[in-house]
Amino acid sequence: MTLIFPNRSRSYDDARHAVRFLGYDGMFEVPFFIEAAALGKSGSSEIAASECLMAFDAARVTILDVARVAYSRGRRALYVLNANDFQ
Repeated sequence: MTLIFPNRSRSYDDARHAVRFLGYDGMFEVPFFIEAAALGKSGSSEIAASECLMAFDAARVTILDVARVAYSRGRRALYVLNANDFQ
């Protein structure tokens, strides 16, 4: 199957300092997180949740492309994307 992202919803996870979003491989839900530091211009995780969500929305296409690459490397219970994934 192919990883798809039909649901545009995303949320900020305070405990992880990350934005959570979901992909789907057939009927399987695939959870992803992208660290706040990867979304901030300064690389700091100390950015507001609303800024993280706006940054996620602005870079959605790139983030989903990187998520597909991470998923293609092997199955995991969840995927955490960080700044290194975008270099």
